[in-house]
Amino acid sequence: MQDKLTRTFAALADPTRRAMLVRLSRGEATVSELAQPFLGTMSLPAVTKHLKVLEGAGLVTKGRNAQWRPCQLNPEPLQDAVDWMEQHRIAWEDRLDRLDAYLKTKAQSKGTPDGLPD
Repeated sequence: MQDKLTRTFAALADPTRRAMLVRLSRGEATVSELAQPFLGTMSLPAVTKHLKVLEGAGLVTKGRNAQWRPCQLNPEPLQDAVDWMEQHRIAWEDRLDRLDAYLKTKAQSKGTPDGLPD
């Protein structure tokens, strides 16, 4: 069983699924509307499989309105991914800042502004 974050990143790894999420970011869409741009290159069952991956990751929810199956974007898993990346970004920026400070002290000890030989 994969954790939520792993399912989110796996779902985002595919350009077709990312395109579907971009479409849903503009508002609700039916399965047919989501499938339309891809039907020239893939079958409806293939599009449906992509939607199931997005649903499994919690990124898309499907409703029911008579015979229509409107899909909506659920931004919560995206926010969880952003939060995870932000934590790691802060840690890496701190490490890179310390490396920069270290390299500057090394450069100053060599007597040249950039620490490189003349």
